Amino acid sequence: MRKTLTTLAAGAALALVLTACGGGNDSGSSGADGESTGSDAGSGSATIKVAYQKTDAFTQLDDLLQKCVGEFEAANDGVTVQLEPIAAQETEYFTKLALMHGSAATAPDVIYEDTFQVRSDAAAGYLAPMDDYLADWDGWDQFSDAAKQAGAGDDGSTYGVSMGTDTRGIYFNKQIFEQAGLPADWQPESWDDILDAARTIKEKVPDVIPFNLYSSKSQGEAASMQGFEMLLYGTGDELYDYDTQKWNVGAPGFVEALTFIQTAQQDGLLPGLEDALDTNLPNRISGELFPQGKVAIIVDGSWVPGGWMSDGSNSWPEWQEVAGMAKMPTSTGQEPGAVSMSGGWLFSIGSQSKNPELAFDLIAGCLSQENSLKYDTENSQIAVRDDVASDPVYLDYNPSFEFFSSLVPVTHFRPATPDYSQISSQIQVAAESVLTGQASPEAAAKAYDDAVTALVGADKTQNAG
Repeated sequence: MRKTLTTLAAGAALALVLTACGGGNDSGSSGADGESTGSDAGSGSATIKVAYQKTDAFTQLDDLLQKCVGEFEAANDGVTVQLEPIAAQETEYFTKLALMHGSAATAPDVIYEDTFQVRSDAAAGYLAPMDDYLADWDGWDQFSDAAKQAGAGDDGSTYGVSMGTDTRGIYFNKQIFEQAGLPADWQPESWDDILDAARTIKEKVPDVIPFNLYSSKSQGEAASMQGFEMLLYGTGDELYDYDTQKWNVGAPGFVEALTFIQTAQQDGLLPGLEDALDTNLPNRISGELFPQGKVAIIVDGSWVPGGWMSDGSNSWPEWQEVAGMAKMPTSTGQEPGAVSMSGGWLFSIGSQSKNPELAFDLIAGCLSQENSLKYDTENSQIAVRDDVASDPVYLDYNPSFEFFSSLVPVTHFRPATPDYSQISSQIQVAAESVLTGQASPEAAAKAYDDAVTALVGADKTQNAG
């Protein structure tokens, strides 16, 4: 069954941020906006370790943590927060987190957690349930039911608090489009329209890369979500059937999506393989190639303009005039006409934490209205706190918010199952095998079907053909 969000405030599934002053005392701690956590953890000598991602193109979380950790330590005498940034793209980040969980000495107290990893990590025993703490936190009422479900485990307990959600669409360079004779208000109605525009750019502006769609194992989940799934869900087929709780195999849309990648590659519309297989390509696309006019059309996420803002990591003062935005169309323009994918990240408590109450106080403080507003604006997140989503400061901060919020009614979420990460890896294998010419779309789809069946068992798959 298709999972969709219907409103920005009520339906987005993941946004929050670390706010200030989660000071523990007998009457409970509170954040900078006065939200009570109800915790009686108390102050004392303790160290709270926070594991999170930080890259050249993603510094907003580090900025937030630097702010709220200072506030938290000032409110908790004797408590030290040890920030442990992991400078890695998603796949390597997950690997390093898994290694940290392997020892009590390295296991973090607070974890920056991808929503699609929550169920598997909770089932593996890496995360601690947060229900008792959340019940006493005034701020929890600001989150929609969908946002609350983003951190749910298979057992029904909550293992993470949402930091904001996202959507995905198309960015195009208006200056390149003008050179190619294409309209500044371009909105493709089908996949053919995308390919036709890219072919025109290749002919008229031959010194730029016409089109980028992440399609290799090196980009990890970016290849799954920004790449393949944006195609698959535009065919009407889906990865997983929520009604039957089975994985779809033999789906015609799977072959259609791979065929699109094959066509774009064979027509010379995508980056060369040296770039296409580069682990750092997402950073290069958003921070260099697109702003510098070296690639014309990209399929990417709503967070990208955050780096282009004046205070962003890749400041691009002209972006509002140069960067056009368009909805990703369905394959042939069939209803609903457009498609998007949504994900997001959370803060979780590590199961090996010796101070889970303090860990939660830090999370609750960091996810106040004030700090959620800071993070959601600076990182171009779709807010999931009602009091942030309705704040004029949020609504006026970034001109792209209105467009990407408009994609919420046509968005889909990745299957939130413990085995999704393994399925995602097989998607990347299939896409890359077609991208590199090692397999036809039909052969790659068959290999995917076989791999999924071996991973989850034949009784948990169904033929969608």
